[in-house]
Amino acid sequence: MAKKSANYQCTECGYEVAKWVGRCPECQAWGSVEERGAPNPALAKVAAGAPSSPARPIGEVDVETARARQTGVPELDRVLGGGLVPGAVVLLAGEPGVGKSTLLLEVAFRWAARDGNFGPSLYITGEESAGQVRLRAERTDSVHDQMYLAAESDLSAVLGHIDAVDPGVLIVDSVQTMASPKAEGTPGGVTQVKAVTAALVAAAKERGLPVLLVGHVTKEGSVAGPRVLEHLVDVVLHFEGDKHSTMRMLRGVKNRFGAADEVGCFELHDSGISGVPDPSGLFLNRRRQPEAGTAITVALEGKRPLLAEVQSLIATTSAPMPRRAASGLDSSRVSMVLAVVEKRLKIRLGERDVYTATVGGIKLSEPAADLAIALAIASGARFMPLRPDMVAIGEIGLTGEIRRVSAIGRRLAEAMRMGFTTALVPPDPGQVPDGISVREVPDLATALHLADNRPYAEHE
Repeated sequence: MAKKSANYQCTECGYEVAKWVGRCPECQAWGSVEERGAPNPALAKVAAGAPSSPARPIGEVDVETARARQTGVPELDRVLGGGLVPGAVVLLAGEPGVGKSTLLLEVAFRWAARDGNFGPSLYITGEESAGQVRLRAERTDSVHDQMYLAAESDLSAVLGHIDAVDPGVLIVDSVQTMASPKAEGTPGGVTQVKAVTAALVAAAKERGLPVLLVGHVTKEGSVAGPRVLEHLVDVVLHFEGDKHSTMRMLRGVKNRFGAADEVGCFELHDSGISGVPDPSGLFLNRRRQPEAGTAITVALEGKRPLLAEVQSLIATTSAPMPRRAASGLDSSRVSMVLAVVEKRLKIRLGERDVYTATVGGIKLSEPAADLAIALAIASGARFMPLRPDMVAIGEIGLTGEIRRVSAIGRRLAEAMRMGFTTALVPPDPGQVPDGISVREVPDLATALHLADNRPYAEHE
């Protein structure tokens, strides 16, 4: 009798292939295809067993054990939805050098230094030696007697440290460096990462221990490792920032205990990392006199409105192909806005270099910044300063019309708090706060006319 050929199955999406391949044909994941053998027979019927605890009416379930506990870092608590829930597993992902370890070292210090009976903090490092972490802790003034530190890469040793210390919070830096003796493969591989994460999740749920895991990201900015890693944990956070800027943004991607669209702002400096509860001023460049080529908008990062300044520089060039450069802005969106400005406002840009950028390292990708980008470009091209007390909010269509965007009232309230008195918004903006002059603009030409800061006699 001929032996049946072995089957291979993708551990990410379950797609089956007849032979091994390095990349799954269905989900395009690398290294996820494993040998499964012949299809499994139908599962036998499972007999009923004794429950671990009887089911109770939901109103009788004790919720005090699931209350969030503040970490001592307000911006992190904001993104988490109030703090760390006992037994929650949080995955913190980000590029190398963005400040993940510095942030979690601050969390370990704040947790250990706070008053209460929440237990000590345990920091497990697999990428650095204990001495290196101690030196960084001294530099950032984050040393406390209730902070415990261990350099381990073996999962069994990590679980042993948990038994010995009995911490109130566990930090593992990073999950890609840990290895389980019961799983095959090298540390950081699909099998190892899944096994290590599953074991830490089980320990967290059993003990009611909040766990913070550090994860790497790919070149595209997504979480490295198997996609199932994001499904195993309770919270997924992305730590972002430009290496040339001190600003860092913590974004919630997934949160089982709160809103998943919150954003926290931090500033990374030589002495550590600190939260920025009011970051709008960092993205503005205050001047005594208005200058051409600048416009202010209000971006929405999660639920937090942030004022941002858009700048443009228009320069004549003799090169056959004029340059189009964008920093902090979506280059494809800027190209679309350039085409609309040239067509609808009759401003010739085909023979000129166009540089656009944001101030302070903030990244704007939402369509609500279109109007500010267009006004900054038109202002720079015509050497026409815009009103310094004005913000511009709105999406631009290809015909030059201004379209509505979300949360205009919240954006205008932030602009008014920062001292701005006038706002250009799309038609029918909904309920807006009192105290700010709102001008509804149906198209780009009307917006440019209202934004002109020159005396009437100087208008074209």
